[in-house]
Amino acid sequence: MSPHKRSTRLWSGAVTAALALTLAGAAQASAADVNNAKNAGFESGLSNWTCSAGSGTTVSSPTHGGAGALKATPAGQDNARCSQTVAVKPNSTYSLGAWVQGGYTYLGVTGTGTTDVSTWTPDSPSWKQLTTSFTTGSSTTSVTVYTHGWYGQAAYYADDISVFGPDGGGGGDPEPTIPAAPAGLSVSGTTSSSVSLAWNAVSGATGYNVYRAGTKVTAVTGTSATVTGLAASTSYSFQVTATNAAGESVKSAAVTGTTTAGGGGGGGSLPKHAVTGYWQNFNNGATVQKISDVPAQYDIIAVAFADATATPGAVTFNLDSAGLGGYTVDQFKADIRAKQAAGKKVIISVGGETGTVAVNSSASATNFANSVHSLMQTYGFDGVDIDLENGLNATYMTQALRSLSAQAGPSMILTMAPQTIDMQSTSGAYFQTALNVKDILTVVNMQYYNSGSMLGCDGKVYSQGSVDFLTALACIQLEGGLAPSQVGLGLPASTRGAGSGYVSPTIVNNALDCLAKGTNCGSFKPSRTYPDLRGAMTWSTNWDATAGNAWSNAVGPHVHALP
Repeated sequence: MSPHKRSTRLWSGAVTAALALTLAGAAQASAADVNNAKNAGFESGLSNWTCSAGSGTTVSSPTHGGAGALKATPAGQDNARCSQTVAVKPNSTYSLGAWVQGGYTYLGVTGTGTTDVSTWTPDSPSWKQLTTSFTTGSSTTSVTVYTHGWYGQAAYYADDISVFGPDGGGGGDPEPTIPAAPAGLSVSGTTSSSVSLAWNAVSGATGYNVYRAGTKVTAVTGTSATVTGLAASTSYSFQVTATNAAGESVKSAAVTGTTTAGGGGGGGSLPKHAVTGYWQNFNNGATVQKISDVPAQYDIIAVAFADATATPGAVTFNLDSAGLGGYTVDQFKADIRAKQAAGKKVIISVGGETGTVAVNSSASATNFANSVHSLMQTYGFDGVDIDLENGLNATYMTQALRSLSAQAGPSMILTMAPQTIDMQSTSGAYFQTALNVKDILTVVNMQYYNSGSMLGCDGKVYSQGSVDFLTALACIQLEGGLAPSQVGLGLPASTRGAGSGYVSPTIVNNALDCLAKGTNCGSFKPSRTYPDLRGAMTWSTNWDATAGNAWSNAVGPHVHALP
C-alpha cells in the first residue's frame, strides 16, 4: 500500500534540462492577453480538468485565492497528473503560471508544436508561484497544460493556474454572480459541546460560511458543518451564507440548536482512555487466536472483517472456523459475551484493504444499516468499525450510520480507521463523514502507516517513523472538529503488521504524552494539550501476540495511565 519511491538521480538531470529550456526566451505578455485556462482557480471542482488514477480532488483549505484549490496525491506508480486542454493561437507566446504548495510539484505544457517546457519546486510549506513560457507552432491550436507531483512524495496543492497570451478562442472562465442564500438550514445533531448543521446546495456556490449569533465561525465546501467548542445545555442561533469568486450571499433564515447536558459521542461505558485492537478472522501467518485469547489491555476488539454480499451495501460475517483451528460459532459468541462481562467491547469491522463494500445510494445505505444491525443481534457485537480503504460516500454513509444508530440505540460503539490521506482535510469524504456523525461517534483511529510522507497541521511534510508524524497529523483531526475523546493513534503491532510505518511502543507512548500532556514531543509541539485524547489502536492483536504482546504490554498501561 505504500508508494513506490524512485531515486532522485533518475530525474534530476531531466529537471535541470527542463529548467534550462524554461529560462530561455521567455517573453512578456501584452495588455490584450487573456487567461485561456478554464476553471483556473478550481472554483467549480475539477470541471475542465482530468486527474490520473482519481488522484485529484478540490479542497476549501488551503487556497491561494477564492474558495477552492486542487489537491492531488501521488500513490504507487501514479504521480497525480492533472491536465487541461487549452485553446491557443499559432505562432504565439504564452506565459504559464500556477501557485503551488505541499509536496513536490511540477507545472508544464505539451503539444506546443515547438519546445514543450516545464518547471518544478520541491516541498513548499506555503504558497509559491511557478512560472514559465512557451511558443506555439505554426499549426498549433491547442496545448495540454498539466501539474503533477512525484512518486512517494506528499500530496500537492495547486491554484490560480494561468495561460496568459492571445485569445485562443476557447473562452475563459465566465464571470460568476453572487449566489442565492442557502435554504433548508436545519440542526442534524447535537452533543454537549457541538451542534451539527445541514442545508440545501446553492447553484453556483463554491463554499459556505457558517455564522453563530452573527459571527462567522467556520467555512466549508459541502452542505453540512459541525460547530464545536459550545457550552452544554445552551441554545445557539445559526445562519449560513453561500460564497463564490463574486462574493457572499445574504444570510439564510436562522435556526436554533441546543446542546445536550451529557458528554458527546457514542461509546457506552468505555474508559476515558481506551486501546483498540483488530482481531483477525483469518490466518495470514500471525498467531491464530480465539476472542478469549485477546489480552485484557484491549478495551475494544474489532473483528476483521465483515464481507460484502451480492446485495448493494449489505454485509455478512462468516467465522473462518477451519482457518482458526476449529473455532466454532458457539465458542465465538460465548467468548464475546465473556469479554463484555469483563467490561470490554467487541465490534464488527467493515472493509479492510481489499474490502469492496459500497454504500452509494439510499437503498444501499438502508441495506448496510439493516445487515450490520442483524450481525449485532446474531453475534452480540457492540457496534461497528468503518475501515473502508477504497473510498466512501459521505452522504450515504452518514445516512447508513444514523439509521444503524437509530436501530441499535445510544450505547452503540462506532469507530473508524481511515488511512492518513483520508484525514488530511475536513473536505474529504471520510473526514466529513466523521464530522457528520460526531454525536454518535466513539473514536477515529487513523492508520499512521502504509502512507509515506504526509502534511501535518502546520503545513510541513512529515515522514513515517517519528513522534512528529503522529502528533502533527493527529493535530489535523483535533483542530478540525473532532473531540479529543474521538481521536486515537493507529499503529502496527510489529514490523510484520504493515508494509511500512511501524514504530516502537516508546514512540507511540511519547506521541500520546505529547498530545495529552505536552511532554516527550519532537520538533512539532501542539499549541495546546488534549488530556481527553482517547488512546491508541493496533493492527492486530494477532501480530501483537506473534511478537509476545510487546505492543499491548507497553502501550496498554500507558494509555490507561493518561490523565
